[in-house]
Amino acid sequence: MHIQDTHHWSSSSAVAPGGAADGSAATGAAVGSAVGGGRPDVQRAAPLRVDAQRNLEHVLRAAREVFGELGYGAPMEDVARRARVGVGTVYRRFPSKDVLVRRIADEETSRLTDQARSALGQEDEPWSALSRFLRTSVASGAGRLLPPHVLRVGVLDETTAGSDEARVPQQRSQPGTGELRLVPEDPAVAEDSGAAALLDVVGQLVERARTAGELRPDVSVSDVLLVIATAAPSLPDAAQQAAASARLLDILLDGLRSRPA
Repeated sequence: MHIQDTHHWSSSSAVAPGGAADGSAATGAAVGSAVGGGRPDVQRAAPLRVDAQRNLEHVLRAAREVFGELGYGAPMEDVARRARVGVGTVYRRFPSKDVLVRRIADEETSRLTDQARSALGQEDEPWSALSRFLRTSVASGAGRLLPPHVLRVGVLDETTAGSDEARVPQQRSQPGTGELRLVPEDPAVAEDSGAAALLDVVGQLVERARTAGELRPDVSVSDVLLVIATAAPSLPDAAQQAAASARLLDILLDGLRSRPA
């Protein structure tokens, strides 16, 4: 997981090269003209729409794999190679890398939010709800594709711990503990409704577990998201990756849990 590959969304907004083009659409159009004498025909255009949809699915799948393995700093050419399409096809659907990154990150944020809501609604015990969310999220590998601004953290010290600056809901500060938290007033988070929804529902899971005395008082929402990102390594063997993720998550969960005084 390469959290720091992208410093901000616009940094990866390289536009498509002017000459970039994929030959599939042009070839299909030429075949259609040859068969139909150049007359427009809706039925003959249908296969092109199917091809375009298939290419889109290939590009999105490839982007998830490439970004999951290399981080959002991976070039569009790597995505095109993994999807086995020309880079022009990628740019035709996503005019800049920024657009593709947003699409993947939004999908992963939405998936994590759904998983958090499911855990919150189906588990009565606060710790069970939090651990269920973490296990489900890590198993899905979603942490590798969280948007960078959601994972951005700052360190509280005695000069900032008492500040009333905007924080993630239910997040508490512990003076002098060096607690991690999301950067206050981060405009990227404020403008991203999906990220805000995720932070809100994870905040509810954190607060319930903390109130029940089952979560260390210094653990914040950002800590939980960092656990998801950290416990989802990208390994070539699927069975090895699942075993490594489960083992690492067990260790991290043990570190999050409160200890009797």
